[in-house]
Amino acid sequence: MGFSADLGLAAPELVLAIGAMALLILGAFLPKASQVVGWGGVLVLAAAAFEAATGPFGKAFAGGLIADQASAFAQVAIFASSAVTIPLGQNWFKRQGVDNFEFPVLVVLAALGMGMMVSAGDLISLYVGVELHSLALYVLAAMHRDNAKASEAGLKYFVLGALSSGLLLYGASLVYGFAGSTVFSDIALAVHGGASTGVLFGLVFLICGLGFKVSAAPFHMWTPDVYEGAPTPVVAFFAAAPKLAAMVLFARLLAQGFGGAIAQWQQVLVALGLISVGVGAFAGLAQKNLKRLWAYSSIANVGYAIIGLSSGSAEGVRSMLLFMVLYMIDVTGFFACLTALTRKGRAMETFDDMAGLFKEQPGIALAMTAFSLSALGLPPFSGFWAKVFVFKAALEAGVLDEVAAVVGLIGSVVAAFYYLRLIKVMWFDTASGPTDAPPIEARVIAMAGALFTIPVVWIALKWLYPAADAAARAFGLA
Repeated sequence: MGFSADLGLAAPELVLAIGAMALLILGAFLPKASQVVGWGGVLVLAAAAFEAATGPFGKAFAGGLIADQASAFAQVAIFASSAVTIPLGQNWFKRQGVDNFEFPVLVVLAALGMGMMVSAGDLISLYVGVELHSLALYVLAAMHRDNAKASEAGLKYFVLGALSSGLLLYGASLVYGFAGSTVFSDIALAVHGGASTGVLFGLVFLICGLGFKVSAAPFHMWTPDVYEGAPTPVVAFFAAAPKLAAMVLFARLLAQGFGGAIAQWQQVLVALGLISVGVGAFAGLAQKNLKRLWAYSSIANVGYAIIGLSSGSAEGVRSMLLFMVLYMIDVTGFFACLTALTRKGRAMETFDDMAGLFKEQPGIALAMTAFSLSALGLPPFSGFWAKVFVFKAALEAGVLDEVAAVVGLIGSVVAAFYYLRLIKVMWFDTASGPTDAPPIEARVIAMAGALFTIPVVWIALKWLYPAADAAARAFGLA
């Protein structure tokens, strides 16, 4: 395969890289061009999503990049989520007096890193993709420089992110040393029939490093503080696209690199998933800040996705992909609601702030109710079907027995307390004062997301299910 063919397979990444540089130059030379740069970022992301959906499939750069149905599925979802973030965040920053053009550029660069992550075919491209998206996210977390909490969030994220990068690099070096290659397909040949002790140690470090990226317990320590301190629209971005990218990378690494050692990593993932569900459910009970609460909610929900992935089958990967896409819609919509809500110019982020919201903003309150019930997993909301897919795959694969399944379901029951508490506060408590008029872009995003929790999800699943099935089978699992 020639170099021009390689470039054709990397078209989505090239569109994002060239687009980000062009937007950076545009913003630097045109004063007050933030709105132009913002909509330019949306167009660049849309073009990259189109290239991913329609482009050719194959391997490029000696196996370092893989363009297949899995990468296309993930990239379309990631780029769409990133595009939604730009108008949501840019207008929020403008209301805070921070009208910088760098925000959409950083979102595009983060999307570029995530696009590389889901297309990674070796340990080097894996690391480059992880670091590119992480560096952009560190800056986004501290974007509101005049806010002490935002600066602290960016610093905490950077310091703990450096730790996870070290774990990834050390694990990659061990795998390379004992397997003799960094390419996933070559590693698969080396571990056919089971991984050696050295390779297994390397895999453990890789799982720990990626566990940090998806906020899986016990690697979740950064999540509540960063979610609370970072700007709300940035948190909406954190909680959605990067989680999907890291989970797809997780699946590709384990399926295509360590598929011969399934028995050696299945139980590790089950334990990781159940611990995450438990930590997210029980630690969330003590939270009063909604951003911290949804940080623990994300930890629990990532645990469910990991349980699906632990099955080591195509059905398990399909259930994980469906779960993550539906969860992305829920979490983006919820944080869009938080972005829309202010009282006398002050952000509404606590349970007390939400008292009587239904009387003040019935549309936003209904949307938050739908997102909360969906994240809880109450039928017939989309989150219920997502959990059904995950548990069905794990039980059929035999990696989750009845006891472990009950433990996972107990996590949902415990988490019901704080979701239902929020609904009770919004619907039945007395409001402490009138809310400000919500901005149009946040309201539209919130309402559109809420539609997907019940009526539209039936239509969406008819497209999502076969697309996720095709993506899962691209990993080569039975």
